[in-house]
Amino acid sequence: MLTWDDATETPKTGPAITLPKAQPHAAVVAQAVAGATGLESLEMGARRIQVDDKKIINCRADLNQLVPFKYKWAWEKYLAACNNHWMPQEINMSADIALWQDPSGLTEDERTIIKRSLGFFSTADSLVANNLVLAVYRHLTNPECRQYLLRQAFEEAIHTHAYQYCIESLGLDEAEVFNMYREVPSIHDKAAWSLPFTQSLADADFHTGTQEADQRLLRDLIAFYVVFEGIFFYVGFVQLLSFGRRNKMVGVSEQIQYIMRDEAMHMNFGIDVINQIKIENPQLWTGEFQAEALRMIQEATELEIRYAHDTMPRGVLGLNASMFNEYMKFIANRRCAQIGLKQLYPGVENPFPWMSEVLDLKKEKNFFETRVTEYQTGGALSWD
Repeated sequence: MLTWDDATETPKTGPAITLPKAQPHAAVVAQAVAGATGLESLEMGARRIQVDDKKIINCRADLNQLVPFKYKWAWEKYLAACNNHWMPQEINMSADIALWQDPSGLTEDERTIIKRSLGFFSTADSLVANNLVLAVYRHLTNPECRQYLLRQAFEEAIHTHAYQYCIESLGLDEAEVFNMYREVPSIHDKAAWSLPFTQSLADADFHTGTQEADQRLLRDLIAFYVVFEGIFFYVGFVQLLSFGRRNKMVGVSEQIQYIMRDEAMHMNFGIDVINQIKIENPQLWTGEFQAEALRMIQEATELEIRYAHDTMPRGVLGLNASMFNEYMKFIANRRCAQIGLKQLYPGVENPFPWMSEVLDLKKEKNFFETRVTEYQTGGALSWD
């Protein structure tokens, strides 16, 4: 065995072999016009990266260099997400199983809500993960933002795992639940609305670097972070959390607490990215583009209201479908304000003020009074 103290002999073989110079992949050459990919050839002796070299999109700095940080908010969100780590199996599902198996434990309308919510959520987070891994990561040319995206992708896997865990625990028909996006129109329409935006960014021939392409990227970020994660999840969140408020399906409800906390951070990260792109590229935020973004948010709001009526044809859990007409318009206004758009629905109010308390919660205390949710790797539990 060779040790560090062993002398080595110089090989007495033929002439030295000259290795061919590595050639960059064709995709790298095409992307170089717009920005770095992380696949570029390494340049010996290149100058060190400076903070001002970094940009969210169309950056030509070396993406392998995490520091110096330029967007500390992205790194802080990554650290907060790591501190808020959780796993689905840690949540006790025994009370849910007993209630579900009791023929008189839940009404048929309540059972429909549970199945439809799990049907949408179980495939929705896989769509989000695909969007991150196959599309968004490729075009954000900032390493600290990419670091958060890697954590977010893992969390989307945890969420899909959580839904599967709930489905398995309750003994639901897996084929029925996982195929709802193909068989239930209101669920299909939300998934179908979002898919073209992933397909857009995943196009191998798409590269940022022009006004049109950069607006396309910005539009698709709005589609997933503002609409899919910021609007399409919220009827289901209210419905499932309402079970927990009535001490029903407390395990499923607790899973949703953790998931909603993660999703709120995902959405806030995406909104920060969108707003930073606007700051660095003000020419993209034209009146025409803003009108398109407003149309997207309005379309999504109408789809989510339709989903509420489909899953809740009758009043249940102290809720009724018409309450969601107001609530989703209230949420749409909040999303518009967060990215600097005018309100779509002036004057609407929040019919579920307790949801604001949930989203604004800073303490560890479980607001359903079931138990303290204190699993963390460190630091304070944060909903931001």
